[in-house]
Order: sequence, then structure tokens, then C-alpha cells
Amino acid sequence: MTRSTRGRRRAAAPAAAVSLLLAGSLALLPVTAAHADGLRGQQWGLSALHLDEAWGTTKGRGITVAVLDTGVETDHPDLAGNVLPAKDMIGFGAGPGDRTWARHGTAMAGIIAGHGHGSGGTDGVMGVAPEAKILPVRVILEDGDPARAKARTTRGNALADGIRWAADHGADVINLSLGDDSNSAHPEPGEDEAVQYALDKGVVVVASAGNGGDKGDHVSYPAAYPGVIAVTAVDKYGTRAAFSTRRWYAAVSAPGVDVVIADPDHKYYAGWGTSAASAFVSGAAALIRSAHPGLAPAQIKKLLEDSARDAPVGGRDDSRGFGMIDPAAALKAAARLKPQGPLRPAAYGGKYFGAGPDATGATGGAADWAAPLAGGAGVVLAVAGVLLWRGRRRRA
Repeated sequence: MTRSTRGRRRAAAPAAAVSLLLAGSLALLPVTAAHADGLRGQQWGLSALHLDEAWGTTKGRGITVAVLDTGVETDHPDLAGNVLPAKDMIGFGAGPGDRTWARHGTAMAGIIAGHGHGSGGTDGVMGVAPEAKILPVRVILEDGDPARAKARTTRGNALADGIRWAADHGADVINLSLGDDSNSAHPEPGEDEAVQYALDKGVVVVASAGNGGDKGDHVSYPAAYPGVIAVTAVDKYGTRAAFSTRRWYAAVSAPGVDVVIADPDHKYYAGWGTSAASAFVSGAAALIRSAHPGLAPAQIKKLLEDSARDAPVGGRDDSRGFGMIDPAAALKAAARLKPQGPLRPAAYGGKYFGAGPDATGATGGAADWAAPLAGGAGVVLAVAGVLLWRGRRRRA
């Protein structure tokens, strides 16, 4: 990731918050109160997405969301019991207990599957799918990690490997709150193939559209890969955030301004970024998959698009895609759909389409078999100029 993809965060406080810019994608200051009428009241995304209504159907039970990020703090009280054993595709850098460990990934995990804590779970962060499981896959380093220099020349295939690993180890949804939207950003064949591999296995892939809206709207990958649900950010009024990248791949929008997040230090912060917006949509995808496990990734993407609220003039634009997600509406629409799995070659069922040529006079068993008829479609993506990953990936 590049500087243009970084977000900011500031302290979530019961009253006004003081802004503080840091090098990370979410800058911060601690909260003094974390209870229902304080911190929980600042989680405007919960009501904006009609989650109380959606939770009447499901809270994400039985679904695993892979968070490909900087790691996830497993002992955070808002995530206790929801975090599965992690996979580290990097193999160096900060570790648990270090200040530069898992801050961004923990924040995203909380948005997706935080369940709060305390009496009735009224304290702390509540996520979109509080009964879903988080599968942490470490594929990037925090901005402040001293090992970032090493990352420029090592583990260049971490993201692609992480996507494949997650798809092979039970992920139903993959959240990619990261991206490269630098001037030199380009599609990486290995990453594109990994995304298609996950989609073919029925895994929903969600990515942040990028934070380059005020810096040229450069294309961001992996958001721009085919089949990915690319998410832009809006504020509590449904207005596109100025930093949110505007591009053709935008599918939907979600809260990305003044979003309350959890941190490994067990304090709470508020910040902005399309990272957060992506996490909200991954949570929504988890709800749909929980209630309707047979739906294909393409069906879930279309459900989120078709049920989105406040659609732009003309139905869609590059700023907000088809509008802000509405999980409750998507769940209602999903109930009317029939599962549609990935396309498969048609298998020969032992019956002819007609008698076949010379069927009555054939000898030597020539009429004892028939070739299957199969239909298929393929997309070949030609990509030139393959470069090694040079650590441009930073958090979106």
C-alpha cells in the first residue's frame, strides 16, 4: 500500500473528539468511556445499515471471514471466542505485545465480528456479524513496523498465497482492507488468479476501493480484479467521503467516516478509510451467507448491489457504486433466490439426444457411448509487465 491509501483515526469520546493524524490508516486517541450510551452510541453504522432488523434473521453464525491484514489480537474482549488460529504469510516483523502488531487487522475484525463485552455485550464494539468467526491471515505489516524495509524484497507473493490459503481453510468471505493505488499500481497475475481461485471455490471476496479520491483516483488492486466486491466510503449522511477513490469497479458503499474501532491496547478509537467500509460489507456478506449458504459469490454481490439504498442518479456511479448497502433488505431479497453454484461442465447421463447416426445398423459397439455436451465460458486476462512486490501494499 502507498501513502495515498492510508486512512486516519481519531479518538472516540463520549462528546467531541480531538483529531490526530498518524502514519497508519487509522489515527487515534483513547476513549474514556465504553458503554452503551457512550461508545456504542457513536457506532452510527449499526443503525444506518438497519442491523437490528438484519439480526432478526441471522448474526452470522456458522460463517468464517478471513481477514487478510496485519494480524488480529486474539485476546481482545470484543473478539473473545470469535478468532480462529492465525496464519502468518510474512514470517517476520512485529509480534503480539508490540505496539506495531495487528492494529489495523484488529480494527477490521471488530467491525466485522465484534460482539462487545460486559453485561449483555453493551460495552465495546459491536460488529456487523457478531456470531461469525474471524480467520486472521497476516499478509502485510503495520506502517510503523521497523521490518517494513525487509518486506520490500521478501514475501512478494504473500497476498496471493494468503487468498489461496484462506480459500482452502474454510473461509466463506475474504476481507481485503488493503490495496496498491500508487502511480505504478498494476494488476499482478498471481493475485488475480488467486482471487479467481477463491471465487471458483464459492468464497466471497471484498476489497476497499482505495483512499486516493483526493489524489488522482488511481486504480487500486485488488479492488479492481474481476469478481471482487469493491467498496467506497460514505459518511453518516450517505455522502461520498472526499478521500474515497472513484473508479469503474465500485460496487457499493458503506460507512467509512468516524467509524469506532477496537485496538489491541483494549482502547477504542474513531477513524476513516475505505478499509472500514470494506469490513462493513464483508460483515454483510457473512450475514447473507449464514442465512443462505448455497448462494454463489456473484449472487451475493448482485444482492448487495440491487438492495443498496440511496442509489446515485442513473442507478450507479463511480463514487458510490449502486449505493450504500442495506443488509436487512439484502436478506429479504435473498430469500427469493435459488442457489446458483459455479458453472460446471455438463456430465454425460447415459442417454442419447436422438438415436444417433446409423444406430440400428452399427456393429462392434460403436453406438454404446456418446460424448457429453458441455457449455462453458472463460475469460483470459493478458497482463504485461510483471514486477516483484516491493512493499507498496499498505492498509487502505
